[in-house]
Amino acid sequence: MTGPPGSGGAPHPADGGGDRPVLPAALYEAGLPVDLLTDEQRLVLSELTPEELAVLLDIKSRLDAVEPEVQAHGEIAGGALF
Repeated sequence: MTGPPGSGGAPHPADGGGDRPVLPAALYEAGLPVDLLTDEQRLVLSELTPEELAVLLDIKSRLDAVEPEVQAHGEIAGGALF
């Protein structure tokens, strides 16, 4: 994972300066693996409304809060979850 895009709406350095959609810095700051997404997935995220972005970040925060429990269940269930 890398940092948020530079100021001025320039593409993220890992984007190679191409026509990849520029993503909100909040996605990088939240630790989402945005550099691994396809251009189509990045486009969807780049078009989120502020309200949708807030919901996504809230869900990410809640998932992070229970991450150790989810990982433990995955180990116990043989990775059947997630």
